[in-house]
Amino acid sequence: MADNDDKIEVGEGYGEIKMGAGWFLTISLASSERYENEYVEIAKERSGQKKGRFNINPKYVRALGEALVKFADENGL
Repeated sequence: MADNDDKIEVGEGYGEIKMGAGWFLTISLASSERYENEYVEIAKERSGQKKGRFNINPKYVRALGEALVKFADENGL
């Protein structure tokens, strides 16, 4: 995992994972003006264009992270 540390940048309300061929996996805290609530957006991005995105309620973010770690451990990733 130490070799992946240079591919991950985290700031206030924003995280970015550098992937291959200019792609980034971005994680950001956003708010909806229409519904007046916050959400976490996970997006696949290239050249400033978001190609796919997923919005998640902030109360489920920790559970998602723990599930990803468990999945990686069980599958040797």
